[in-house]
Amino acid sequence: MHKSYKKIHIIADSSHNAQLAKKSLIKKYKNHSINDSDVLIVLGGDGFMLATLKKYFKYKIPFYGMNKGSFGFLLNKYDEKNLLTKINKSNIAELHPLEMIAKNVNGKIKKAIAINEVSVFRQTRQAAKLSIKVDNKIRIKEVVCDGTLVATPQGSTAYNLSARGPILDLESNQLAITPISPFKPRGWRGAVINNKSHVTIKNLKEKKRPVSVVADNIEFRNVLNVNIYLNKNKTFKLLYDKKFGLKERNLAEQFKF
Repeated sequence: MHKSYKKIHIIADSSHNAQLAKKSLIKKYKNHSINDSDVLIVLGGDGFMLATLKKYFKYKIPFYGMNKGSFGFLLNKYDEKNLLTKINKSNIAELHPLEMIAKNVNGKIKKAIAINEVSVFRQTRQAAKLSIKVDNKIRIKEVVCDGTLVATPQGSTAYNLSARGPILDLESNQLAITPISPFKPRGWRGAVINNKSHVTIKNLKEKKRPVSVVADNIEFRNVLNVNIYLNKNKTFKLLYDKKFGLKERNLAEQFKF
């Protein structure tokens, strides 16, 4: 049983629908200062939710999202009625992000976190040539592809699924490594690894075949290599309505066809 939530702070995407919803909620429920709030209400789509989670993580309060975007996998259905009651009856999903440490051709280091996935992409018309290590052991000496991604369980139903990667149960303690349009080895469909593992993706042809890395919505170009691991020291708390929480959505996706 979580604490009682009484004070909310409302954050909305810049879209017309999200802004209208924010105005409507403010009329019904007071919009408290974020420093004085128990929970953050997030209005928008999945992309806005991911950006908001990282931006407001420092306040150490849970997030309750309501969909005012398109798909809205990480958010609840928008409903203004009895909002505080629904929030206080909600279930908590605790999510750990991936930590990305990337180095580019100029020696610059970029660090970022990703709640869904870290993806390495080709930057030009030519396919990328990458090697993949898991816990310092080479598992793929060379994969020729459009890119490769590492996904968390919550992110496994997003871009990872579109790339034909596996859907991971939220409590599986696993990560997915999934190639994007692999040409060689053509038959490789990726791997499922323990979430304690460290993954290193190296660009084998940095001059001729440049690649970029993207941690959810943060891009870093001309990358030499990137190290990826799950950071269990960081925890995002998301609140979901009991009828259709994140676990149920994850399971439902596994039976879609």
